Amino acid sequence: MHRTDEFDFGVTWLMSQFHEDWSHNGPTAVAAAEYHLWDELAPDAVLAVRHDARLLLRLPSATIEALWQAGTATGPAFFSGGSTGLTSGAQWMETLVALCDAWLARNAVDGVNPSTAVGAGDGEELADAVLAEIAEARFVPDTVRRDLAECARQCTPDLAFRLLLRAMAQAGTGPGAELSPERYARLEQLGSALHYGEFVVSEVRHLVTGG
Repeated sequence: MHRTDEFDFGVTWLMSQFHEDWSHNGPTAVAAAEYHLWDELAPDAVLAVRHDARLLLRLPSATIEALWQAGTATGPAFFSGGSTGLTSGAQWMETLVALCDAWLARNAVDGVNPSTAVGAGDGEELADAVLAEIAEARFVPDTVRRDLAECARQCTPDLAFRLLLRAMAQAGTGPGAELSPERYARLEQLGSALHYGEFVVSEVRHLVTGG
């Protein structure tokens, strides 16, 4: 999605829709995703989901699963093959790519190459700063921080940073889940450098204490 948009975008935007009662929007994960990928959505929003999903396919399936679960309220059963219809993270990302392709075909979006519509390599110059923030997020489980670092290296720092924000928001009720004003200011600076809209980093503003 264009960075002028005020809100989250891509797979991390879709993750925010998978809260505890996500199944109200569809009996399966695919049906719920289709509900949110409605025909009136802007093409850029669909392309951003497709772009992120393609990037995540660079990672092992178990890593995708861990990152999805860290950023949503779906729980481990999401990939159990039960009511969701999913058995792996790779299958889920492949499914999202296919859903986006179907949306683009159905809505006759011409003159757009999905593989280049959203720039790859976003935030490469900020890789060290993103990795530092991942390392500092001590209230996020160690295994998730490891997977986020792998995402920053194998996908893009942009995607890893948005996934970090999702993981921080989900871990926000746990022990030690707080941010100093100085730490939050650094996150805001990173968001600004990545040309995010106003309401991307602010998803974790509620964790700020002191100051």
